[in-house]
Order: sequence, then C-alpha cells, then structure tokens
Amino acid sequence: MAELIILSLGSVLVIGIGEGGAGSEEEFERDCKPGLPLPCRYISPSTQWWTHPGQSQLFADLSREELTAVMSFLTQQLGSGLVDAAQACPLDNCIFSVELQLPPKAAALAHLDRGSLPPAQEALAIVFFGGQPQPNVSELVVGPLTHPTYMRDVTVERHGGPMPYHHRPVLIREYLDRNQMILDRELPQAAVLLHHCCFYKRQGRNLMTMNTAPGLQSGDRATWFGLYYNISGAGFFLHPIGLELLVDHKALDPTRWTIQKVFFQGRYYKSLAELKDQFEAGLVNVVLIPDNGTGGSWSLKSQVPPGPAPPLQFHPQGPRFSVQGSRVAFSLWTFSFGLGAFSGPRIFDRFQGERVAYKVSILEALTVYGGNSPSALQSQYTDGGFGLGYFSSPLTHGVNCPYLATYVDWHFLWESQSPKTIDAFCVFEQNHGLPLRQHHSDIHSHSLGGLSETVLVIRSVSTMLIYDYMWDMVFHPNGTIEVKFHVGYISSVFLFGAASYGNQVGEHTLGTAHTQSVHFKVELDIGGLENWVWAEDMVFVPMAVPWSPEHQMQRLQLTRKLLETEEQAAFPLGRASPRYLYLASNRSNKCGHLWGYRIQMLSFAGELLPQNSSMERAVSWGRYKLAVTLRKEEEPSSTSLYNLNDPWTPTVNFTNFISNETTAGQDLVAWVTAGFLHIPHTEDIPNMVTVGNGVGFFLSYNFFGQDPSSNSADSIYFRGDQDAGVCEVNPLVCLPKDTDCTPKLPAFSHGGFSHNSVDTGMGNVSRGPRVRLCGEGQWWALGQQAWSHTKILSSPTHKVPSPITLLCISLLTGSSLSL
Repeated sequence: MAELIILSLGSVLVIGIGEGGAGSEEEFERDCKPGLPLPCRYISPSTQWWTHPGQSQLFADLSREELTAVMSFLTQQLGSGLVDAAQACPLDNCIFSVELQLPPKAAALAHLDRGSLPPAQEALAIVFFGGQPQPNVSELVVGPLTHPTYMRDVTVERHGGPMPYHHRPVLIREYLDRNQMILDRELPQAAVLLHHCCFYKRQGRNLMTMNTAPGLQSGDRATWFGLYYNISGAGFFLHPIGLELLVDHKALDPTRWTIQKVFFQGRYYKSLAELKDQFEAGLVNVVLIPDNGTGGSWSLKSQVPPGPAPPLQFHPQGPRFSVQGSRVAFSLWTFSFGLGAFSGPRIFDRFQGERVAYKVSILEALTVYGGNSPSALQSQYTDGGFGLGYFSSPLTHGVNCPYLATYVDWHFLWESQSPKTIDAFCVFEQNHGLPLRQHHSDIHSHSLGGLSETVLVIRSVSTMLIYDYMWDMVFHPNGTIEVKFHVGYISSVFLFGAASYGNQVGEHTLGTAHTQSVHFKVELDIGGLENWVWAEDMVFVPMAVPWSPEHQMQRLQLTRKLLETEEQAAFPLGRASPRYLYLASNRSNKCGHLWGYRIQMLSFAGELLPQNSSMERAVSWGRYKLAVTLRKEEEPSSTSLYNLNDPWTPTVNFTNFISNETTAGQDLVAWVTAGFLHIPHTEDIPNMVTVGNGVGFFLSYNFFGQDPSSNSADSIYFRGDQDAGVCEVNPLVCLPKDTDCTPKLPAFSHGGFSHNSVDTGMGNVSRGPRVRLCGEGQWWALGQQAWSHTKILSSPTHKVPSPITLLCISLLTGSSLSL
C-alpha cells in the first residue's frame, strides 16, 4: 500500500542504490550506519488474466529502428533532391516528419478480439516539395515496418485535393531566417531609438523576437513579431519593449522578405526608416523600458535556500503496476498509450478485460488573446499546427512527475534525418489522501469501512514556447476514467492606453487576457460497437399531496430521452444541456440498467470565436461543449495541422461532421471541448500556477452492478466488537512494519534543453557563430562538440539526442542555433 511519509534529505540520499545509484544491498548493509532501515524489497505486481504480458503492441509508437527504416526508404524512393529538413529552405524538398499511422479500427479489432492477423504496421510521412514548379505538401503512407516496400500518396484521399504549399508548417530554417532578417538587417536602422528606449546592443543580442499566428487572409505568410528583452533565467515573454514588426515571408526566396508595418509603443509606422526619421525629428514619445528582469519576482529561481525535504510517496513493496512497451497493467485496468506527433497523448483501454474506450485522445489546443497591440490582436494559436507531441518536454524527477514515477521514452523524427528520444511519459500510482468512499456507523451497529483512493496516472507535458500543457489521464479503482489538462503561463505586451484587455503585471507590462480550449475525441465502445446516446435530467412536477389532497407539493422527477440523431446529440456552448449524458449498449447490468459511460464535464469554456469571424470555421469544434457523431475512418480528427497557417480555407471543418444521421445502435464518437478564460493577475508572475487552471472530464455510469472498488485489497473494514489493533482485522496496523524500509531512489536526471530546441524567431538565438540566410554562404559540417556546451547533462544516464550535423553558417560572429 502506498503511504505518504516524510524523509529527511540525508536519509534519502545516503542510500545510493537501485536504478541510477551506486553499490549493492550488501555494500549498503556493510557501509551504512547501523539502525537505518533496510532498502525496500520489491515484488512483482500480481498478474490477472486480463493483464497477461502477451497483449499486442498494435498501438505502439514507432521505434528508433522503424523511424530510421522509413527515412532510409523515403530517401531512396524520392531521390537525391532531398535536403535535411533542419537545413531546408522553402525552395527545397524535405521530409518534414514521420510518425505512426494508426490502423483502421475494423482491422485492429479483428486482430485484438478475434485473433486475425495484425494489420500491417505503417508510418505517415509529411513531405514538403518546394523545389518543383508547383510546390505542395504531400502525405505518404509507408509500410510495412520494419522493412518498408511501398509508399502510397494519401494527400488527395485525406484532404480532397493537393495540399497548397502555403498551408505548410514553418520550418526551423524559416524561423532562423526571419530572426536573422529582423535582428541583423532591420533593427540596426533604428539603433539610436532602440538604444534610447531599450539599451540596444547589436552585438550583445539583448533583444529577441516572439512570433504570432496567423495572417489576415488565405495565402498570407505575414506575421507580427514582438520584440522582448533577452532575459536569461527568467521568462522573456514578460519583458516587452513595445516594438512589433509585420514580416511578409510569403516569398520562397528569403531575400525577398520585407517589413510591411511597424508598431512602436502605441503608434503605427510604415517602416523602421519612418520610425527613425520621426524619432530624430522629436515626434516620438519614447518610454524607457528598464532592463531589470533577471532576478527577484521575475525569476523562477527561489530567493530562499532549500529547506527540509518535501513529502515523498513511495511503494514499500514496489510499484503495483507494470509497463511493457506501450502497455500498462494496473489492478483492474490495462491500457495502451501513445503520442500523436501533432495531436498529443492518446490511450486505448480495458477494465477487467472489457473494452471501455477504443481510444481517448487529445486533438487540438486553441488560445485566443485580447489586446490592443498587433501581436496580441493576431495571436490565435492552434497548437496542433506546431505539434503537441513534437514539443513534449523531457520529464524531470520530482518536478513535473513524482520522483519515483516510471519514465517512458518516446522516439520521434521531426525536421531531422535521424530519430531523437526523450522521456515523454511518466506513469505513477498516487494516493489522493481522500477516501474514495467511507462510512462511520455509530447508530444501531458500530463499524467503520472505507477505501483510501489510489489512482494510476499517465502524464506528459507539451511546452509550446511560453506555456506548458500538463496532460493527465487518470484511472480510478471504481472504473472511472478522468482526463484533464493544466496549463501555466501568461503572455504580455507593452502597456499603453486603457487596460481593457487584461491586467497590468509590471511597470510597462500588460498581461493579456486569453481563452484556453482543448478538444478531445472519446471513442467509447460500451459492450461492443453498437451504442446509443441517452440524456437524463430532472424537473419539478406539481402534484397534490396524496395523503392531503388539498395541499400541493413539488415532486422531483427524472427525465430520460434517447437522442437519435447527430443534431440532437450536439450541444452548443452557452445553451442548456442535460446534466447526465451517456453512451450505452443494449446490454443491462443486474438491476436492469443499460451498460453506459457518462461524460461528466468540468469546464468553463466560453465562445472560442464568433461565427462571423473569417477564421472560425478552422476551430468550429469550439461551437460545441459536446457532440456525438457516427465514427468514420475518414473523420479521424476535428482539426488539421494545416489549419494553423490558413484558417480561412480550413483543411478540416468540424461542423461538416454533424448531420441528421442516426446515432441509434451505431459505433459512436463523443467530441468534448474543455477550457477556461484566464485574466492575468500579479500572482501570475513569474509563472501561472496549475491550481484553478485545469479542466477536463470524467467517464463512468451504470457500467457495473456495483462499485468495483468494493472488493479492493486496499479496503478497510472493522466492527465495534473487533480488535482494530490487529493486522488480521485492520491491515493499517501493519503499516509500520511494511513501511520500515527506505525506497530505492534513482539518481536525478533531466532530459536537457536541446531535443527539439528551435531557439529561433519563436524565441532566442543564443550566442556563437551566426547562421546565415538561406541562399547565401556555404554548407559547413559541424560536429557535436561544437554545440555540446548547449546541452545540459545532469547525470551519466542522460539520453543525448542525436545531433544535427549540418548548418548553413557564415564566418561572422553573432548568434548560433543549437538543435
């Protein structure tokens, strides 16, 4: 049984055994001080018939070997014109990304449920063809793995036609070139002004850029960039200087990019040259922006020394779950997990061997900002377009996951010729400290019964430049699945005019209000593929009192309705919806209730965008708090990574999924929107906390004859006539003996900062040899040693990502990129 205890720092660190540690149990017993507890002796989790290790790895993400095989095959098939995506310019051909292509559901179930041969494992590659007369983006399915023999272009099949090239995500090279253009070609024109307001140092690189998205109309590649102080050790995004530049980077030749408009501290200018001229003529009122954000309240570094070690939760007899590849087995639950490169985490699960959800997945995250500066006005991010999976953070022991969690690697291939690896998942059992159920009976009979709830959590974190999504999928012992996310960050702009778009959080800093919304796909299979949608609620009905008819009373009465079409099962935001909505089979539990799983939402989402917005169709899923539709292979997602850069002609429009088709007795999908409004406040400095900034939903209802946790081995029950101080009656009495040991703590490790660093126009370009614009200079080979100073290696077991070895560089001094 997991137990919350407090250990002194010395007692934790003196052990040094187990994973990542040094020495053995014999050395521990010989060398450590007498009287210290022995290390905990772990035992293997008990195995149930539904958790046997031979389960299929059908949904496992691609291994390094498989990714390498796909890259090699595509390179051979597509010819010698391919350029490493890390170095590719818009005019080049390159392989942008490779990830798992999930199998069709019918083929997957035929294998999992009926023993058919597994479907061929395939990969999906996104390829940019910029070096041809009609540039385009192509999606290629490659298989079978691990020895590919075919590739199939599925672009038209998936998107209805060729993918226009301006829909493509922005390459690393483009970010670099835009940053070079701003910092080296444009800013020097206004050097005197910038020195006057912002202590400008061209060679010192004390300024950096942050981009927005998208433009104003289809085909645009025009982006506003805000300028910020390049603050080391603190969030640069809290230090705007008030200068913003509109960069037109539509041309495939970066030398033809231009500055279309300039905004400085509340006023617009045609160009930096005009801003410079007006400043020299004394027509610009310049606000001096202090460069003093390196410490104190602006930094995440605490101003007090470390104190006593915090509570540590551990397993006295070892973890009660097992992780084998992409599969997890825990008590009554088994599930597979994975990470969509653009969409984020997903799970495929069973409870006591019965499939509950074929798949539960994150699809998209949307942020819409308010503000009166152009960068704030244009900041409407669909983060799936950047890659919620690709921007996963390496997880850190004791920070974003419990110290003793199990950490799981994820391999990916994105803007690189070779795979990279990070520990993108952690799995852990957690004692909530709250009874799942309990009752103290002191009337008629005397007894105490209850269960302190422990849950299993699988977590990953996506860091999207300035903010961190923490994704949790939580498995409860009563059969409930909880899906939630927390997010912590704020963005800011230069403060001018009325603060009607947020709150002032610094002397010249406005924290901009924004909405945060996430869309989920919930593919429940309750008792099979044929499900129905039911809505339940209550009303008060007036009635005469039966024993006194001259009196009236209000009777609470349940309402129950079968929702038979997709339109009936779609619930727009802002309108009333039933408080109980569940998917059910035609099978019944022992009390005659239909097997079902309720979707219980915890969300404060408001309107994402007005429907008369020209961009709203790209995020039309946000019109609905919940919608249930027929599951179709041709509708895998409510969004598309290409919607980010052209929301005016979206590749996917979710409203097209909802028609008047029947939902009765069909394979169904529930689409769930969860979100909230955040109005920044001073306590968001230096970073927004997770408390109060998390939303999600629960799944459970009438699936079981009784609470499955009632037979949990962790349950406690004793009567008043029993001796509660005996282990056989009350297992809690045994805790002092069971926990009289010291957990095996692995050495601390941190995944570093370079696995997917794009220290570019999305952020900082660190110092070193300058990377030149595409089309200029020569290609230089650069070994790992030249960049090793940018990698944080905090333990001997740290996984070093494969370095990118070619960079387009010049011999000038200035900035460098670590990839």
